[in-house]
Amino acid sequence: MLLALLLCYVGFTALCLAMDRHHVELLGRQSSPHRRQGLRLGGGLLLALALWPAVASSGWGLGLVQWCAVLMLSALLLVLLIPYRPRLALSLAGLSLLASPVAILAQ
Repeated sequence: MLLALLLCYVGFTALCLAMDRHHVELLGRQSSPHRRQGLRLGGGLLLALALWPAVASSGWGLGLVQWCAVLMLSALLLVLLIPYRPRLALSLAGLSLLASPVAILAQ
């Protein structure tokens, strides 16, 4: 489930960065339309990809429930971090992306 959590957090962060307001707040510059579209596509793909480890570990019945729980938990974490500690939210996304291969090997 750790891999699903990491992928969901990175996916939601990418979707967050696809919005102009958050992109300027977190990165300090405007984003191009191509970058926004790429972030939206990448974020959606990462959220969909997070379904794979949840279903692989627990089967379809419980895996879908766990995936929904991980989606909510990662979104809640991001929503709580963005207003108060935006740089920490971005750093956690980078660390989550780097820790994902380790989580794959640990599975």
